[in-house]
Amino acid sequence: MAEGSFKPFSGDSHLEIPPDAWTHRVEAKYRDRAPRLVKLTTGGDGVIVENRPLYVVGLAITGRPYEEHALTGVAYDGNRGAGRPQQRLQEQDQDGVDAEVLFTSAGNLRFWRGIRDDEAYKAVLRAYNEFLAEEYCAVDRERLLAMGVIPSLSVEAAVEELEYCARMGLKGVALNTFPSGKSYPTPEDDRFWSAALDLRMPITVHVGFITDGPTFKYKREPGEVAFGGDPIRVLTRFGGTTGLNTIQFILAGVFDRFPKLRIFWAETQVGWLPYFYEQLDDTYKRSRHWMERYFGVEPLRRNPSEYVREHCYWGIVYDPLGVRLRHEVGVDRIMWGNDFPHAAGDWPDSRRVLDEMLREVPEEERRKMLSSNAVEFFHLS
Repeated sequence: MAEGSFKPFSGDSHLEIPPDAWTHRVEAKYRDRAPRLVKLTTGGDGVIVENRPLYVVGLAITGRPYEEHALTGVAYDGNRGAGRPQQRLQEQDQDGVDAEVLFTSAGNLRFWRGIRDDEAYKAVLRAYNEFLAEEYCAVDRERLLAMGVIPSLSVEAAVEELEYCARMGLKGVALNTFPSGKSYPTPEDDRFWSAALDLRMPITVHVGFITDGPTFKYKREPGEVAFGGDPIRVLTRFGGTTGLNTIQFILAGVFDRFPKLRIFWAETQVGWLPYFYEQLDDTYKRSRHWMERYFGVEPLRRNPSEYVREHCYWGIVYDPLGVRLRHEVGVDRIMWGNDFPHAAGDWPDSRRVLDEMLREVPEEERRKMLSSNAVEFFHLS
């Protein structure tokens, strides 16, 4: 970055923390259900949770030559990004970043939801959020912005944990499913969106929601339709999981009911978005009539791409094409992240890589993508 310029803010970094750093906080009667660290024959670490395959620590390898990247044999002890918060602050300084939004890795709710007992599951998430608020982020709340984890269980449980995270001073929360715990939006979710807006709690999603189940509950379910006739799938066939998730919000009317709601989709890259916008609007124009007639999908008030442009923020790591297309994406909706300590990042050389990627970008636009968009979204000013 230019001499005397601002420091970049990472909107997408990760916590690779061994479970024994926080599982002692789990309520005693549920502690035996908490994630556990195991040493593997490769010399690396793994984490186990009931009803789930082993979680192998294998992505925390940034800063090493590409030819040394490995998917096994990675341990927490002594590794980058896996230590105490004081270590993390030093690692930020090495990379020349001002602060990081931190997403948990082994805390992926698909993994923790292997805990079948609902009360034990909630107790584990509560202990982790308590650890973030009282111990990890407390070392420097301006630079360590860990996202609280929200249970994939029920709207009641989601709102309760959202309120706890806000009360404890966390700067935002991360969802893995819709607030109801389902793979599709429900009317009950509105309680969560309303509470988040009232609490001014930013909502983030790392890449996309879990979409193992149904994607939508339509007003009508026709008995016989042509192959590929599902509206959600038709509208998002060029957009991947994250594109699908945005259309779920739009067709469910969430953004119409909550015009101030914004979602940050982290680590998505943005080079695909201009094409997605174009194809989305064209497909909707061609399909809206049969969608209404067969499935009861109410006509949208605007082109679908307009909702996406207004309500969605996007995360880039290394995306030169996306940077070149930034005006078609929306410069005020892009947030850079270093993905530390994962392999997609360039720690400790992020500043050099950013200079290369943003060489032709004016200073004010750099500032938006590297700092001020995140400051605005996370209410940090």
